[in-house]
Amino acid sequence: MAKFKLTKTELKAQTDALKRFQRFLPMLQLKKQQLQSEIAGIAAKADEVASKEREVRAKLDSWVGLMATEPELLENLVVVKEVKTSSANIAGVAIPTFEAIDTEKKEIDPWSTPAWLDDASLVAEKVLSLKSQRAVYEEQKRLITAELQTTSQRVNLFEKVKIPECKEAIRVIKIALGDEQTAAVTRGKIAKSRTPEEG
Repeated sequence: MAKFKLTKTELKAQTDALKRFQRFLPMLQLKKQQLQSEIAGIAAKADEVASKEREVRAKLDSWVGLMATEPELLENLVVVKEVKTSSANIAGVAIPTFEAIDTEKKEIDPWSTPAWLDDASLVAEKVLSLKSQRAVYEEQKRLITAELQTTSQRVNLFEKVKIPECKEAIRVIKIALGDEQTAAVTRGKIAKSRTPEEG
């Protein structure tokens, strides 16, 4: 426990600190709940995107035979140049939000390539978009989880350390001041009772 003086000034300082901690604790608890809720929401969105990605990939299964015959056609068919994001603020945490992907597609000669290659290009772009979107959700989750950890540590610090320390300090100081006051009254009575005898 931190050292403190047994004075009225220290009593006021400890009382003010206790009020401050008790005022901030509910805000921190609310932030903690909000962050937990956001993490659950982001996880649900990421799962939804992953599910869509699985559906799109499942559609590719019917083409696997075609693609296996000419794998060189698929090489660098669609490449992500940039993942475009904007920024949002969740409970004081700046997070990226997915906007779109900027892709570069390989030139397809419609006369010398199979007809399915156009469809494959569209599906590949869709898969890359969903994959990028899921990566942005994972980054959101990472950032909010880090903030949740910090907030949880602060809540625990206030609940388990700071508030109990202040309460204990106030209790000890009040006892000491009470004892001091009692001693002063007793000394006063003793001094008063001695004064007539000396006169």
